[in-house]
Amino acid sequence: MRSLKKGPFIDNHLMKAILAMNAKNEKKIHKTWSRRSTITPEMVGHTIAVHNGKKFIPVYLTENMVGHKLGEFAPTRIFKGHSAAGSKDKAVAPAGAPSAGGGGGGAPAVGGAPAPKAS
Repeated sequence: MRSLKKGPFIDNHLMKAILAMNAKNEKKIHKTWSRRSTITPEMVGHTIAVHNGKKFIPVYLTENMVGHKLGEFAPTRIFKGHSAAGSKDKAVAPAGAPSAGGGGGGAPAVGGAPAPKAS
């Protein structure tokens, strides 16, 4: 948390680029590594490509983003799902197969015919 009397932190090179684009009234993508910079009202409407450690993620800045940091909108980690190794412990028997109890005399499987009785 930054003190209010200090104001928001914005890297000088980024602020210069935004002010220059505002003066020329142009909207082009600006690449930056400055994830720590706070989004200000002057930046609204611009697209800034924020580096996430591997590639640049284009972020279109809106009014709702003012006060947040640029890095919040360019995630550095990508969740690819849990591995299948954990699901081997909890293997589910296919439908209609006998249960692990081995009783064989229970109710029929849903949608299946009743098992013939042995005499």
